[in-house]
Amino acid sequence: METAPARVVIQPKRSGIKRVLSWLSWGIPLLIVMAFVLAPPWSVLDKTRLVGYAVCHQIPERSFFAAGEQLPLCSRCSGTFLGALAGFVLLTARGRRRAANLPPLPITIALIGFILAMAVDGVNSYLTFFPGAFHLYEPHNLLRLATGTLSGLALGNFIYPVLNYALWRDATEEPALHSFKELGLMVLVAGTLSGLVALELPLLLYPLAVLSTLGVLVLLGSVNAVLALTLTRRDGRATRWRHIAWPALVGLAAAFVEIAVIDLARATLTRALGLPF
Repeated sequence: METAPARVVIQPKRSGIKRVLSWLSWGIPLLIVMAFVLAPPWSVLDKTRLVGYAVCHQIPERSFFAAGEQLPLCSRCSGTFLGALAGFVLLTARGRRRAANLPPLPITIALIGFILAMAVDGVNSYLTFFPGAFHLYEPHNLLRLATGTLSGLALGNFIYPVLNYALWRDATEEPALHSFKELGLMVLVAGTLSGLVALELPLLLYPLAVLSTLGVLVLLGSVNAVLALTLTRRDGRATRWRHIAWPALVGLAAAFVEIAVIDLARATLTRALGLPF
């Protein structure tokens, strides 16, 4: 009696599976980024407001305007994300693209002081929501803008070397920010950039809206890229600029997903409870 031949199960080659996973790891983030760019609203200003809605209260009284339009971020958030963006650009321009150490201790203490200054001003400003509540001084949008800018510089100088450490195989053990002289230059440049917000010039509406939104995406994208590299065990592998394309894409796509989730949650709570969030 003849027996039926055993069924042969053909296992897919691991190389084929890896190839599919590789395509997905590029394709899915790319689709997310394209969806944000191509989906409505198509107005550049409306897109910047969508990003701002996820990270900022956008209260008109605490925001600056240009050409009759409210900027996508309030005065404090405008300063924060413009300051962070300025920090990233200046560190890169000064050739610190591999520097993976935090600033020297005295400068680190000063940067922490910048963050604390924003915290104090933020709490003081928040207390004015409650009539009769004690507060140290009368808040002002210029103060919000200034303390936000300093805090953003601090965040940029802390995140930048961490990102370098996660990216580069040949990351160097040098601080990204070397001296108080360099910090002073950063404060001057970031302060000038943020000062343009206070001028409320119609010509600057779109440049400032785009730059402040870019600051949001740079910070969120950088943190997400570090997490993605760490979780996938790809940290410390890049040797060329083209090697950072994947973490940059994943970080940006994750930022758009986070923004969409927060926007949806905030809008849902606002409709459900009738309260602004």
